[in-house]
Amino acid sequence: MAGKRSIFEEVGPDRTPPKPPQGGMIAARPSGARGAIRLWLVALFALVMAMIVVGGLTRLTDSGLSITEWRPVTGALPPMDEATWQVEFQKYQAIPEYQLQNKGMSIEEFKVIYWWEWGHRQLGRVIGLVWALGFAGFALARQIPAGWTGRLLLLGALGGTQGAIGWWMVSSGLSGARVDVASYRLATHLGLAFVILGFIAWYVFLLGRSEADLLQARRAREGKLFSMSTGLMHFAFLQILLGALVAGIDAGRAFPTWPDMNGQFFPAEAFYVPDGQGGSLPVWHAFFENPGLVQFMHRMAGYLLFAFGVVVWLRGRKSSHATTRFAFHAVMGMMVAQVGLGIAAALTAAHLHVAITHQIGAVILWVLIIRARHLSQYPLAGSIREGTA
Repeated sequence: MAGKRSIFEEVGPDRTPPKPPQGGMIAARPSGARGAIRLWLVALFALVMAMIVVGGLTRLTDSGLSITEWRPVTGALPPMDEATWQVEFQKYQAIPEYQLQNKGMSIEEFKVIYWWEWGHRQLGRVIGLVWALGFAGFALARQIPAGWTGRLLLLGALGGTQGAIGWWMVSSGLSGARVDVASYRLATHLGLAFVILGFIAWYVFLLGRSEADLLQARRAREGKLFSMSTGLMHFAFLQILLGALVAGIDAGRAFPTWPDMNGQFFPAEAFYVPDGQGGSLPVWHAFFENPGLVQFMHRMAGYLLFAFGVVVWLRGRKSSHATTRFAFHAVMGMMVAQVGLGIAAALTAAHLHVAITHQIGAVILWVLIIRARHLSQYPLAGSIREGTA
């Protein structure tokens, strides 16, 4: 006599156990070495951030024009003997910065600014090498996740473009009557550095989670908050460009007072730029070359950015996801700190340490905004039991 059967037992001749559930198309795609690529990108991120800091110090120490040639390969070797140093010094003595500003500089003083610029360029070469070796290694090992080859190639293309723009910037100060590089070219150079940094940060955030997890999270995206954080990101980028214009013409040293500008709300002669012949250049030049107008724009944009940041934060703190709320709290905290650093930079006439800290603050704020934007698009689900919802 057959034993008793469970009421849940399958009946019939075919008792083949059911197949386990299969993943969807996303799960079937090759995941590649997501973790290793993420670590590689984190290393690139650190190098690019260091590049921005070194670039800022190179600018603040007036070292950017000390190397007057663009030699991407052979320039990796610095002068090895006194005769070579003399040749480099003679090249520097032929440009306007030496003739109009640093006449009489000793070769020992020249070596100091030369090493700053050489280190800046060398760091750029290191970044290019780290990208090339990493990309080639992952590509040859066929470990790049599906859909990521183009993204990683984009970083390399932007890096190469950045090198060319760097020389385009430097070349603007090698002739004529300039003793600095053109401010709009400096803004272009710094702006592209932040674009590269932003892409790397976004990719690092994406690679920190699986494709399936991201697909699931996107269903809970907070569209309005994502749009507002995107606007905040663009506004912050504009403020970064304005800051580069301030640095490009040393406008931060011209008005060491706050909240006024040497006793005025709007600086005098804000639209005047001398042409070197007793006249003035067209008005549009003032938006790039008049220290008063450039710093005024940077200050006003800073106030507006902070006000908009408060609006975005008030929306972000209402998010239904704890991690997203915390991300926007971090943005707000850094915005307050950055405003304080900006005021300190103005009051100290862009003191070296204060100015570079202000620039580092811009990098931190930029990444925090991108992180908050990412979590608006791909929120992390919390747990009511753990109190993280």
